[in-house]
This record gives sequence, C-alpha cells and structure tokens, in this order.
Amino acid sequence: MQWRDYITVDQNICHGKACFIGTRVPVTIILDNLAENVSPDEIMKSYPGIKKDYINAALAYAADLANERVLELKH
Repeated sequence: MQWRDYITVDQNICHGKACFIGTRVPVTIILDNLAENVSPDEIMKSYPGIKKDYINAALAYAADLANERVLELKH
C-alpha cells in the first residue's frame, strides 16, 4: 500500500490538512472513525467518495506517522 497514491496536502483545501486526493475529506476524519470502532462499511456509507483503498491508505499513513519521521506529502 502506497498511501502517497491516495493522500495529499493542498493549502487551498481543508486549510492544508492531509486529505484524500480528489476529495475534501481529511484523513483524520477516517482515522477518528476507525478509532471509535466505526466499521469501514459505515465509513464508506457516510462518506460516499471514500473507498476501501482510502481507508487502508489512512492506516498506512498513520503507521508511518507513528514512526516519528518527517514525511513528504504531494502538493
């Protein structure tokens, strides 16, 4: 899973927060839902533009961040 294929940062979208490419859905929204035990199916119903690959990308992104490294995002 290459999360960089799904996640980007654009200062003009969501105040520069990491979002899924082609959407205005911040990665944190998906991670927050997962942390609250919301199922991927429910997340996809609530956010129709989000697909299973996006949820996996959010998890991969969070795992990279947990390594406490500086990560480069596409602009």
